[in-house]
Amino acid sequence: MLQLISFLIHGIQPFLVPICFVVAWTVTILAVLSLWTAARDSVTTAKQMHQIPCSGCQFFTDNYRLKCTVRPSIANTEEAIHCLDYQPKTNPYLY
Repeated sequence: MLQLISFLIHGIQPFLVPICFVVAWTVTILAVLSLWTAARDSVTTAKQMHQIPCSGCQFFTDNYRLKCTVRPSIANTEEAIHCLDYQPKTNPYLY
């Protein structure tokens, strides 16, 4: 049994370096692609979140209990991007 294992190891040995080379580069490329995809998705999400107009609306209260006096259920969510009740603050320095 030991001779069979020794024979297999010596038979595979010339192929180990190329196999390890390919596996190492594959893992490296997959890690870079994963990081790139995560960064791209983060930028897309950030761009969408910056479209939420709630902080510039006159009905936004900056209170964690009641964020919006008109539509509190959608305040600071993606649903508020095209809110029909949005009114810009008349004096942004008031609050």
